[in-house]
Amino acid sequence: MELNWPEWDARALLWVNGHHAPWLDQVMVFATGRVEWVPLYLILIYLLYRRMGWRMWLALVFVALLVTLTDQLSVRAFKEVFLRPRPCHEPALEGLVRILNGKCGGTYGFVSSHAANTFGMATFLSLVFRRPWLGAGLFFWAVLVSYSRAYLGVHYPLDLLCGGLMGAGMGAALWIIYLRTDRAVNGSLSV
Repeated sequence: MELNWPEWDARALLWVNGHHAPWLDQVMVFATGRVEWVPLYLILIYLLYRRMGWRMWLALVFVALLVTLTDQLSVRAFKEVFLRPRPCHEPALEGLVRILNGKCGGTYGFVSSHAANTFGMATFLSLVFRRPWLGAGLFFWAVLVSYSRAYLGVHYPLDLLCGGLMGAGMGAALWIIYLRTDRAVNGSLSV
């Protein structure tokens, strides 16, 4: 499927990618990583345990399901359908996109799996915890991770926006299913 992607998307990507600093490079490489966030995930598991006790396992199963679904949907229903090259693979942008560490990722980038995963988790966990400060922190994390993808030249802003919206929608939908499942399993709401 060939689409005429908006020119503003490439311009916005080049603006974000072009405004860099050596200290910010390290922050963005960290932010885009997956293993680097393990301490955050452990803190969230601890907070879930404090809130729910061992009933947290159902929430963790739904988080795992959410990450799997957003990841697979972003690849199978979007990247493999729309076939939009990542900016770092786009011939028209060759020499214009700054790539750190020579890492670009797979050929196609619409929609961003990073954005889908992080916004999905931020939405789901914000609804589970119902603490404004925690929700704000989770959405800040999702925005930081998403921004890092444009900063590093591996996603256009539209890839990130659409991935984030898809992830947030899936996070909200799975939260509703989670509530019904929790009610059926435990006889009451756990949140």
